[in-house]
Amino acid sequence: MSIRDLKAYEIMKEEDLIGIQAKGYLLRHKKSRARILLIEKDDNNKVFSIGFRTPPSDSTGVPHIMEHSVLCGSKNFPAKDPFVELVKGSLNTFLNAMTYPDKTVYPVASCNDKDFQNLMHVYMDAVLYPNIYKHEEIFRQEGWSYKLDSPADKLEYNGVVYNEMKGAFSSPEGVLDRVILNTLFPDTSYANESGGDPEVIPELTYEQFLDFHRKYYHPSNSYIYLYGDMNMEEKLNWLDREYLGDFDAREVDSRIRFQEPFGEMCEKTIPYSIASEESEEDNTYLSYNKVIGTSLDRELYLAFQILDYALLSAPGAPLKKALTDAGIGKDIMGSYDNGIYQPIFSVISKNANEDQKQEFVDLIESVLSDLAEKGIDKKALEAGLNYHEFRYREADFGNYPKGLMYGLQMMDSWLYDEDEPFIHVEALETFEFLKKQVGTGYYEALIRKYLLDNPHGAVVIVKPEKGRTARMDAELDKQLKAYKEGLTKEEVEELVKNTEKLEAYQSAPEKEEDLERIPVLKREDISREIEPIVNEELKLGGVPVIFHEIETNGIGYLDVLFDISGIREELLPYVGILQSVLGIIDTENYDYGELFNEINVHTGGIGTSLELYNDVTNIQEKAFKATFEIKGKALYGKLPVVFSMMSEILTTSKLTDTKRLKEIIAMVKSRLLMRFQSSGHSTAALRALSYASPSAKLKDMTSGIQFYQTIAYIEEHFDEEKERLTEILKSLAEKLFRPDNMMLSYTASREGLTGIEGYIEDMKKNLYHTLPGEENCVIHCEKKNEGFKTASKVQYVARTGNFIDHGAAYTGALQILKVILSYDYLWQNIRVKGGAYGCMSNFNRIGEGYFVSYRDPNLKRTMEVYEKVVDFLKDFTVSERDMTKYIIGTMSNIDHPMTPAQKGERSMNLYMNKVSAEMIKEERNQILDAGQEDIRALSQVAKAVLEADQFCVIGSEEKIEENKEMFQTVTGF
Repeated sequence: MSIRDLKAYEIMKEEDLIGIQAKGYLLRHKKSRARILLIEKDDNNKVFSIGFRTPPSDSTGVPHIMEHSVLCGSKNFPAKDPFVELVKGSLNTFLNAMTYPDKTVYPVASCNDKDFQNLMHVYMDAVLYPNIYKHEEIFRQEGWSYKLDSPADKLEYNGVVYNEMKGAFSSPEGVLDRVILNTLFPDTSYANESGGDPEVIPELTYEQFLDFHRKYYHPSNSYIYLYGDMNMEEKLNWLDREYLGDFDAREVDSRIRFQEPFGEMCEKTIPYSIASEESEEDNTYLSYNKVIGTSLDRELYLAFQILDYALLSAPGAPLKKALTDAGIGKDIMGSYDNGIYQPIFSVISKNANEDQKQEFVDLIESVLSDLAEKGIDKKALEAGLNYHEFRYREADFGNYPKGLMYGLQMMDSWLYDEDEPFIHVEALETFEFLKKQVGTGYYEALIRKYLLDNPHGAVVIVKPEKGRTARMDAELDKQLKAYKEGLTKEEVEELVKNTEKLEAYQSAPEKEEDLERIPVLKREDISREIEPIVNEELKLGGVPVIFHEIETNGIGYLDVLFDISGIREELLPYVGILQSVLGIIDTENYDYGELFNEINVHTGGIGTSLELYNDVTNIQEKAFKATFEIKGKALYGKLPVVFSMMSEILTTSKLTDTKRLKEIIAMVKSRLLMRFQSSGHSTAALRALSYASPSAKLKDMTSGIQFYQTIAYIEEHFDEEKERLTEILKSLAEKLFRPDNMMLSYTASREGLTGIEGYIEDMKKNLYHTLPGEENCVIHCEKKNEGFKTASKVQYVARTGNFIDHGAAYTGALQILKVILSYDYLWQNIRVKGGAYGCMSNFNRIGEGYFVSYRDPNLKRTMEVYEKVVDFLKDFTVSERDMTKYIIGTMSNIDHPMTPAQKGERSMNLYMNKVSAEMIKEERNQILDAGQEDIRALSQVAKAVLEADQFCVIGSEEKIEENKEMFQTVTGF
């Protein structure tokens, strides 16, 4: 039977998708009018997604709260958290749900057929028959609720989405993105915040919440997507029989309205909060934003990605350079957002001042006029085209399944025109068209039409305000206090009862029969074989080369490693600076903009990084190897360019260019602060680990908080420091980039080795040949237990320790413990009951363990939750079915499908860490054979981590001051 024979569906369109080597079908379900997209491709990593068009009519965050809530139990799967049960017990390669400004999508992926079907079943049931109508507690837990533990207590708001958005609204970049969108589309649903504005979320009623589901979560408003190597007829029959056939077609008005263009540009200024110790000077965001046609224009959709590269995103791009040279901001960023109906091109100047607004606008328009008149650098356009085409053909999305990323890209057109899902994923013809337009005036005409002569734009300014968070918190406290005082005694009692009722709902044990409805695979479904390790030791041109023979579709992935163990401890932050500088500073033959373009015209890119490899055979000595790495990728025929450009970067960079160094230092400082706000959990965990781990301390010194402190000091005292800085960077380059200090990792097929030896010999000649002084790096660790104050409204609370130092040992069962804690004990106590957005734990082979929370409204309470982990583990009791579930969830983390580049990288990491195939087999067997006794035994590991008493918190000024007796030091960034 073929899909043409299915009576329940009609085929609207079919297309050969040559660019992604697949066949596409667009269908309609006749009875329910559900839209269905099938992508048949020889890819075992299958993807299913159901999405709905969900335009918000206000900023209460109802689309976002709904996305969380439907995954909290449904008709056929009534357990309180089927989503978590799936995370714990399926072999998924992706499992999540996402809220966008105009759509909500529920994608899953798996390589296992049985597992894939289970995931589809749970997700279809969740979106169409959720338990939100039976349990108001779901809305109160995930959305918002009043929290009042006793009549005498302070009344507060709580809720997972409420706290998540408090964190999101604490980030100035997040505020800016939202205000740009809201300002440019005042007459459409984009004027509202689909994620929810914390000030507005508590206006949402339970009934409005249910109405939103009734209206939008209907098959007639759905977009169903299936991708990969599977029996499509079987899946379509199942969808019709189990779900779609139960619904009649309905008219759902969810159209995304078109915003009529403005007659003139508008302007909007909005404040954001900074900590009391931060300066308001040089802390404003200026942004210049234009609306660019619609996302249904296939050429424009891609052309502006190329223009974004050529005008703004590439180092040395004209807009970035002009604004930097004029001193308007220290970090110039840009974006082209084409994931909405009317895409937005933005130029953003960070660390600027409000009084520079006019100069900012005038300079942008003057540079654009100049480019429109005199022409854009052809090399920049060619580099942008090659950069994007290389990525399109390589289709390496890291840990994200290809089919997922194709599906999301198809939504960029399918959501706005139900007959056109394929226009962006089938991009080869568009690339060919755009290549031919270079030098014809096409791109210059786009600048005129969409940037210079287009009044549909806005200048959006986000400016700092000291103490804003504290003031808003005080206002909220006052408002809630007044509300509580206006209640009768009975009404106050009712709030206490509701708080108890919600906590009782959260604490109630799941019914065994409910959990058993969620399908689970068997341990026997999982192979005991490990993924092959592909390491071949070669000596080419006298240099050690680790060759990973893997089919890469004609691309060579090259990684040149230089050992940094001969660098003194106090100079390590400067190695971090050197890594940040190389590749974006002038060299002997190129200015830095030309360098970037030259690389991207010929290759898939070159980048640098610092890596750490802990020696698992020498844990007691805390032995590790740290390397400075320069990585590149290109088609085999272009590899000579990769080697020669690497030499150019490593040995001819103008490290005495203090003007450029100052710009880079300011940009790095700005990007670090952004990372501390978005990934405060990993920053805090690394900092706390650095109190006792030399390798973590090195990482903190070269990319974490200590690195930031060095960068901030140099920026503040640049004139006094610049000569010393250039001297150190030059001496580090000479010391590191020597032929006798290098090794290579190379991933390619056997034919990709042709010529490599000659390229290595040429590179060796270009490197430094100075003799190094004999020095060993000795790293000194010290426990600090710090609190770092920010203007955020939430915390990142990290507790760490080395369990091997405190007498425990590593075992594969610790990988299971990670799943148990992150999705059971910590999830229940920190997320479900505590209202944090996330919580994680980790334990590695060298004994480093941590617990950490993400966007957490609490601090002390979270620390108390960590303290009770030991008791939880001592009493750990589960059924064989649950134990199997945890094991399967653990294996899904370990057995992720890998791209060729990732396979090579994994093999190299194992080689450098001295992890043998036997060790991995042993760990795999320890996981697959584990029972509850093995988990109970891990209470000793948790105890050992807690005994180290190492913690670091990044969070709100108020919370950290309130608990300052906990810390040895309290400071800001």
